[in-house]
Amino acid sequence: MLVQVVKSKIHRVKVTGADLNYIGSITIDEDLMDAANIIEGERVQIVNNNNGERLETYAIPGPRGSGEITLNGAAARRVAVGDVLILIVYGFMDFEEAKNFKPSLVFPNEKDNTLT
Repeated sequence: MLVQVVKSKIHRVKVTGADLNYIGSITIDEDLMDAANIIEGERVQIVNNNNGERLETYAIPGPRGSGEITLNGAAARRVAVGDVLILIVYGFMDFEEAKNFKPSLVFPNEKDNTLT
């Protein structure tokens, strides 16, 4: 049996941009993506701590070291610059494997979204 578990999590990052006129996705500083083991195009659940919104989109890399977290397309309407988000990626794995799996958890600097 396969189960779905948390594979990656970026905890408490601030929205740096919202671009309604983009085709979709969330732009994430590539350093954060690497640290959280998130790949380009991977599905990301976004939890907005400021307004309770939950949505899903896919990840695209932003400039390294920039701290960029930009919601693009329709998702831009569900955030405001400065909102605090939790980004979660889930993966499917064998039940027995899941019992011992450890997700990649990232806790960036809350001031500028960079790794400390």
